[in-house]
Amino acid sequence: FMTFSFFTSRNERILRVYRKRVIEINALEQKMRKLSDIQLREQTLFLRKKLKTSNSVASILSEAFATVREASRRVSGMRHYDVQLMGGMSLVEGKISEMRTGEGKTLVATLAAYTLALWGQGVHVVTVNPYLAERDSQLVAPLLEFLGLSVKHIAPEHNQDQKRDAYNADITYGTNSE
Repeated sequence: FMTFSFFTSRNERILRVYRKRVIEINALEQKMRKLSDIQLREQTLFLRKKLKTSNSVASILSEAFATVREASRRVSGMRHYDVQLMGGMSLVEGKISEMRTGEGKTLVATLAAYTLALWGQGVHVVTVNPYLAERDSQLVAPLLEFLGLSVKHIAPEHNQDQKRDAYNADITYGTNSE
């Protein structure tokens, strides 16, 4: 019985594409580090314009992820690992990225949430309970607000005005029941 290396699984083909993208993101790291805080914040406007022109998330993904990674390093001292970048890519594509406790799901979600929020249509990050929605939104708000986006959470005890306000944010954290 012979096996051929060109018969690769769908998963391996996806991961190969993700690894190439990680190399692109890593190549942008020094450029991002040289930017002032103001210049890094201006990336949001630049990427929004580029997205409107290209109408393709793929055209901005590497720059968006590099921007979030650098902002996270500056704001919280946390730098996304390469595997977390790949998890973010999966989320941007609407796929599920399985991660164990402690592997940085909250940090991974910032990559996809920021990138998709550049469309200007609002992004919902769904967690399993109201506690996590509030906790995660509070953890990531400094990072995403640094980049010019608004972050809110919704909870069962919020009134209609509070929920409306949260839904009007760039990124809204909540549970599937909300």
